[in-house]
Amino acid sequence: MQLWESITIALRALTINKLRTILTMLGIIIGVAAVIALVSIGNGVRQSMTEQFTSLGTNLLTISSGGGRGGPGGGPPGPPGSQDEDESQAELKEKATEPLTMKDVDALSEPAQVTHVVGVAPTYSVNNLSGGVIYEQKEADSVTVTGVTPAYETVRNLSPEAGQFISQEDVDQRARVAVLGYEVAETLFENYGSPLGETVRIGGISFEVIGVLPESGQTGFGNPDNTVLVPLSTAQTRLGNSGAFRGSLKVSNIYIEVDSQDNMDAVEDQVTAVLRERHRLGTEYKNDFNIQNQAQLLEFGDTMATTLTAFLGSIAGVSLLVGGIGVMNIMLVSVTERTREIGIRKAVGAKRRDILLQFLVEAMVLSLIGGFMGIAVGYGISQALPLLVTELRSTVVTMNSILLATGFSAAIGLFFGVYPATRAAGLRPIEALRYE
Repeated sequence: MQLWESITIALRALTINKLRTILTMLGIIIGVAAVIALVSIGNGVRQSMTEQFTSLGTNLLTISSGGGRGGPGGGPPGPPGSQDEDESQAELKEKATEPLTMKDVDALSEPAQVTHVVGVAPTYSVNNLSGGVIYEQKEADSVTVTGVTPAYETVRNLSPEAGQFISQEDVDQRARVAVLGYEVAETLFENYGSPLGETVRIGGISFEVIGVLPESGQTGFGNPDNTVLVPLSTAQTRLGNSGAFRGSLKVSNIYIEVDSQDNMDAVEDQVTAVLRERHRLGTEYKNDFNIQNQAQLLEFGDTMATTLTAFLGSIAGVSLLVGGIGVMNIMLVSVTERTREIGIRKAVGAKRRDILLQFLVEAMVLSLIGGFMGIAVGYGISQALPLLVTELRSTVVTMNSILLATGFSAAIGLFFGVYPATRAAGLRPIEALRYE
C-alpha cells in the first residue's frame, strides 16, 4: 500500500510541471531508443552474415590454389594474422605452387582417405571470356562463367527456380547447356518471356538454357545472380583452356560439404594431409593450397558482429547517461521546490525512509515511463532503418535488448535519484518548515 501510494504521489508531482517532466523524459527516451535501434543494427548484421555464409552451403570447406596456412600435419598454428602463424610460416620454405586437378578431386572423394564428406564439387572459372554472354542483341555485363558438376547444386545450395540443373550426362558429353543466374536471365530475357529452351551465346558458342537460379542477392562472396553455370568439362575444354597437369585437367576450386559442423576441423586436417601427399610437399614446405573453413568464418563473423553490437550499444549508453544526469537535475529542483512539503510530512510523523522512498520512486517512475516510450520509438526506428538505408538488409530487435534498455533506464532512475532522495530525507523538519 505504501509503495502504491508513493507511485500515486509521484505521478501527481510529475504532472504538475508537464513540460519540465516531458523534457526530462526526453533524454531517457532518446537514450533507450538509441540503445534498441543501434543494438538492432548489430544483431541485423550478425543475422545477415550468418545468412550469407549459410547461402554458400552448410558446413563448407573451400579449397583453392596458392599458399595456405599451416605446415605439415594440416592444423593451423594460430589464428589468421597471429604471431604464432607468422613464426610458423617463417620457419617453412615455399615450393612452386601445383594447381588443383581432377585427380585431387578424385582423391578427396575417396571415403577411405577423407571421412564425413557429404559431397565434393570442383569448379572451373572461365577467365578472359571473349564475346560475353549474348541473346539476340542484348549482352549481360560482367558475367561470371563457371564450370560445375551436379554436386555443386547441393554443396552450394543453388537449386534452380525454373528448369533443371546440370546433370552428370551433361558433364560426360561436354554438353553446351547453361543455367543462368537470376540477374543474367532478367537482363537477357526482359522482353522475351521464359529463357528455358532458348539459345544464348557464351564466348561465341551457342548454349541451350536449361535452368534459372532464384534471386539471392549480393553475398559479399561474389554475386550468384550474375553468374552462368555450365558443365565442368565444357568450361575446361570448350570455353577455356584449363590445360592439364600430370595428365589431369585443372580446376579452380574444390568445395567439400561436411556432414556435421563438429567434424569440420577433422576433415580439414584430412584434406590437408591428402593434398600435401599428392603435391609432394615435404615437412619443410608450406602448403601450396588454401583451405577456407566456413565454421571459422562464421565464428570470426560472429565475433566481429558482437564487437560491433557492443560498440554501438556503448555509444547509445552515453545518451542514457546524459538522460540520467537530467533526471538527477530535475529531482534536485523538485526537492528544493518541495522543501516545505517535506517539513510538513516529517512534522506529522513521516520517517526518513518514507521521504527517501518517495523521491526514489518518483525518479524511477520518471525513468521507466521514459524507458517504455523509448522502447516504442526505438522499435519504430529499427523497423524503418532498412527502408531508409538500402545497404542495411535487416535489423533484429531482441527481447534481450529491450530488457537491457528497460533495466538500464530503471537503474538510471535509481542511481541518479539516490542523492536527491537522500538530500530530501536528511532535511530537518524545523528548517524545512521555515523554507519559503
